Amino acid sequence: MRKDVRILLVGEPKVGKTSLIMSLVSEEFPDEVPLRAEEITIPADVTPERVPTHIVDYSEAEQSDEQLYQEISKANVICIVYSVNNKKSIEKVSVIYICAHNERLYYRVPLILVGNKSDLVEHSSMETILPIMNQYQDIETCVECSAKNLKNISELFYYAQKAVLHPTGPLYCPEEKELKPSCIKALTRIFKVSDLDNDGILNDNELNFFQRTCFNTPLAPQALEDVKNVVRRNMNDGVKDNGLTLKGFLFLHTLFIQRGRHETTWTVLRRFGYDDDLELTQEYLFPVIKIPPDCTTELNHNAYLFLQSVFDKHDKDRDCALSPDEVKDLFKVFPYMPWGPDVNNTVCTNDQGWITYQGYLSQWTLTTYLDVQRSLEYLGYLGYSIIYEQESQAAAITVTRNKRIDLQKKQTQRSVFRCNVLGARGSGKSGFLQAFLGKNLQQQRRIREDHKSLYAISTTYVYGQEKYLLLHEVMPDFDFLSEADLACDVVCLVYDINNPRTFEYCAKVYKQYFIDSKTPCVVIAAKSDLHEVRQHYSLSPQDFCRKHKLHPPQPFTCNTTDALSKDIYTRLTTMAMYPHARLRCMCTCNRCTYCLCQNLLKLELLRNIKAQLRRVVFNRHMAQADLKNSTFWLRASVGATVCAVLGFAMYRALLKQR
Repeated sequence: MRKDVRILLVGEPKVGKTSLIMSLVSEEFPDEVPLRAEEITIPADVTPERVPTHIVDYSEAEQSDEQLYQEISKANVICIVYSVNNKKSIEKVSVIYICAHNERLYYRVPLILVGNKSDLVEHSSMETILPIMNQYQDIETCVECSAKNLKNISELFYYAQKAVLHPTGPLYCPEEKELKPSCIKALTRIFKVSDLDNDGILNDNELNFFQRTCFNTPLAPQALEDVKNVVRRNMNDGVKDNGLTLKGFLFLHTLFIQRGRHETTWTVLRRFGYDDDLELTQEYLFPVIKIPPDCTTELNHNAYLFLQSVFDKHDKDRDCALSPDEVKDLFKVFPYMPWGPDVNNTVCTNDQGWITYQGYLSQWTLTTYLDVQRSLEYLGYLGYSIIYEQESQAAAITVTRNKRIDLQKKQTQRSVFRCNVLGARGSGKSGFLQAFLGKNLQQQRRIREDHKSLYAISTTYVYGQEKYLLLHEVMPDFDFLSEADLACDVVCLVYDINNPRTFEYCAKVYKQYFIDSKTPCVVIAAKSDLHEVRQHYSLSPQDFCRKHKLHPPQPFTCNTTDALSKDIYTRLTTMAMYPHARLRCMCTCNRCTYCLCQNLLKLELLRNIKAQLRRVVFNRHMAQADLKNSTFWLRASVGATVCAVLGFAMYRALLKQR
């Protein structure tokens, strides 16, 4: 909506242009009228639409044609004034000023015909003016007034202001007597956003929510019924199951415009983010959000609740997955299809290849993490700020704390962690990503080349907390790794155990970019179902990891018919969450101190001792004699000794690793 309105008055000499302006300002007819009135500004607080209004007079005696064209180019609305008692001035309206308007203006400006001096005649000039109005679509309306007796003076400038703030042109075609396609498209989106249960009908609750959202007041039950009765009388399919259909909704707005209540439709359009050209504004789609360095963006709890409601709204068969038709229906409120076929290989899908509920949320999480502006745009199309009554979509975004602070405090509140997967070509990176989505090698071979994705995202559970792990496959170009390729929470270095030339790339990348970094690194020994060959590198992968104090290479394969394990991905998420925790071991060698301690803790004897101790301490009804049993105390002594030895061993291991 415009911040101010500029009204230009033009017309033949002596038709009363200046008198109209002076009568409006002084509220009385002036005794002496100058050739031209100075530009005046009416403050916002005294105008009906609460918008500052500038009124400019034009005098042929004092100004040139060039000055006229300059004023026309700056005007938001042009009032063409004629005298109702002067046929020559009426003819000039069509011959001179409208022609000049069409020739000199490069954009459409509404016109208002003003018949002044109505006090001098007893008849109306509308019969003469109507052919002109039908000839030029830019003419919004015609007002007959009198500067002398102040008739319709305020109404004239109100209509002029209204023609700018609530123009008819973008909404309605008077020749066809129907809404324009762009208006129908905008109102259809508004209907679908307001249809909270997606049944194609606005029930009473949805109509009341719509009314309250746009006009800050609900409709009384009788008023709702009256609205539906109006639609019933004029349309057969405008009301269904006592609710308003899309056809009925469009009919109501057509009726508003035909009755001169354009402001009603414009209020609805602007509330849902549209500008004067019926395009969603940049301010609506892309609200300002500040993201400091080393911070990431995530969806907050309310945003996930909203997205869940959108999913439920379109999952008509209630199978917790979106079929292709359901996805198309969901994105009908978008001007384009935002998800391509690669999304089905970025998130989890069901056996039919349809995006599951978890995959749907994962894709939104990915978009918010990688491109928050795109996420804001998508939420705008879905009407998040309207449905949740927020100032903008920015209310759906959480900007996380600086990563350095997380490292200092050794804790994080983030929910999304990024793992960059690096490796030589053909080492198994893509297989590692797709296995995270539950796809084995046989399923991966069915993926078309143009449908492949460099990302995979899903959930893992770390100590009972649900977290998102985002895997990003980095293209193998050692000399040109960008900051984005290196910025992550954990790194996977993948090599093929059956290809002797793949580990060298991992070793060089680690030594070049990560050896002095605080980012945790994990070496993945991919294709572990194949025969392992000696790598063409000075150190074996095991020796390399030992030398650089990395976890031993983790065997991995997706060439199996069994359900793929997610243990390695949980470990990656854990390392991303707690990069400072160096004690945690990922191997099963049964030789290192950590593994020996873990095996001791799992001994049957120790478990029995711990169970016996619990029974003694927490069983209040234990007999006194049991406490004096010598066998019990012997077991307790042995258990305490074992615990002491284990504690000392783990302490030594911690010191050694530090």
